[in-house]
Amino acid sequence: MSTASQGAKRTYFQNRIAEFKDAEVIKAKGLYPYFRPIASGQDTVVTIGGRQVLMFGSNSYLGLTNHPKIIEAACRALQKYGSGCAGSRFLNGTLDIHEELEDRLAHYVGKERALLFSTGFQANLGALSCLTGRTDYIILDESDHASIKDGSRLSFSKVIKFKHNNMPDLQRKLAHLPQQTIKLIVVDGVFSMEGDIIRLPELITIAQKYNATVMIDDAHGLGVIGEKGAGTASHFQLTSQVDLIMGTFSKSLASLGGFIAGDSQTIEFLKHRARALMFSASMTPASVASVLAALEIIQTEPEHLQNLWRNTRYAKQLLIESGFELGPTESPILPVYIRDMDATFLITKELQESGVFVNPVVAPAVAAHDSLIRFSLMASHTFRQIEAAVEKLTKAYRYVMSRRGGGLHVPDASG
Repeated sequence: MSTASQGAKRTYFQNRIAEFKDAEVIKAKGLYPYFRPIASGQDTVVTIGGRQVLMFGSNSYLGLTNHPKIIEAACRALQKYGSGCAGSRFLNGTLDIHEELEDRLAHYVGKERALLFSTGFQANLGALSCLTGRTDYIILDESDHASIKDGSRLSFSKVIKFKHNNMPDLQRKLAHLPQQTIKLIVVDGVFSMEGDIIRLPELITIAQKYNATVMIDDAHGLGVIGEKGAGTASHFQLTSQVDLIMGTFSKSLASLGGFIAGDSQTIEFLKHRARALMFSASMTPASVASVLAALEIIQTEPEHLQNLWRNTRYAKQLLIESGFELGPTESPILPVYIRDMDATFLITKELQESGVFVNPVVAPAVAAHDSLIRFSLMASHTFRQIEAAVEKLTKAYRYVMSRRGGGLHVPDASG
C-alpha cells in the first residue's frame, strides 16, 4: 500500500471518529455527568472532588461492598492464590474456589449447575452467542439490558422484540414463528431502568404453549427479591419452569463477575462452546472469595434484605408525596421521570453540587421521551439520608423546571 493510500485510510478513520459529537455537546453546556471519579469506597456517602456526597446511584443494593467479612475473605484469597489466574477457565484458570462458588450458586438459585464468567456482560455474550443458530429465534423484551441485545446479535439467530412487559404482544410474536425451531425468550427479571419485574407467570404460560425456552437475566433481581434474595424465579415460585438463570456479582453480591445456571447438559455445552468463557481470563481469586462471603451474609443475615425493602418503601413514599412520577417500579430502582434530556442533565448537576449523586438516564438507554433520574436504594441508607436526598431532588427539580418554564408533575389519583 502506498504512503498516499495509507494517509487516505487514516483520514477516513479519523473523519468517522470526528463525527462523534455527543459528549462534546454535553460538555460544552457544562452538564457532562459521566465518569465522575470517586475517591472512596462505594458506600452511602462517597468522596468526590474532596467533598462528601450522598450516593443514590449505586447498584450495591445490600450495601455489602465494604462489609468486613467480605474484605477479609478477599484478602485471604489474595494471599493464598495471588492477584489473578493468568488464564481462562478452559485452560489453567480454574481454581477450587471457582468450582465451590459454582456449586453454591446452583444451590442458591435452584438449578443443577452453574458456570462462572468474568463479568455479567460476558455471561450474556457467552451464552446467547452460542445457544441458538441461524435457523432459530431469540425473543427479547424491548427494555432488556444491552448485554442481552449484544449477545443476541452475535448468535446469527433471528432476533424479535416484544413490547416492554407486554405478554399479549409476546404471544402474538411467538404465534407467527415455526413450531419446529428453537425459540429462546430472554428477559430481565428486574428491569434496570424501569425497576419493574417481568410478568413471569404469564410469560411461562405462553412459553409452554409455544414450546419456547426461558432465560432470565437476574442482574438486578439477585439479592433483591425471592427467598433469601434468590431472584425472580424464586419470587414467583417458578424456578423449575425457568430454563436458565443469569446473574451478576457487581450489584448485591459486592464483587465482579457473572454466571449462568441451568441443567447439567446445558452448562456442559456452554463450558465448551461459550467463547466469552473459553477465551477470557477467569474471575480473580479475590472476586470469587468476595462473592462466597456475600452469599453467606445474604443467607444468614436477613436484616440486609429487610432494610433494603424498608428503605425502598420509605423513599418511594416520599418521592410520590413530593409529586414525582415513578412509573410501575416494584424494586429498589426508583425511576424519577423528567421526560426532558437537558432538564435531566441540569437536575443531575444541581444535585451533584448540593451533595447528592444520582444517575441521569437518557436515550438510547430509554426512549427519548422517557428520560429519567435513576434513584436507587441501598440497605445501608438511613431514613435521614433518604429524606435529605428527596428534599434536594425536589428543590433541584423545581429550580430547573421553573427556569425552563415547566412545573412539577403531580400524578392523579389513578396513579
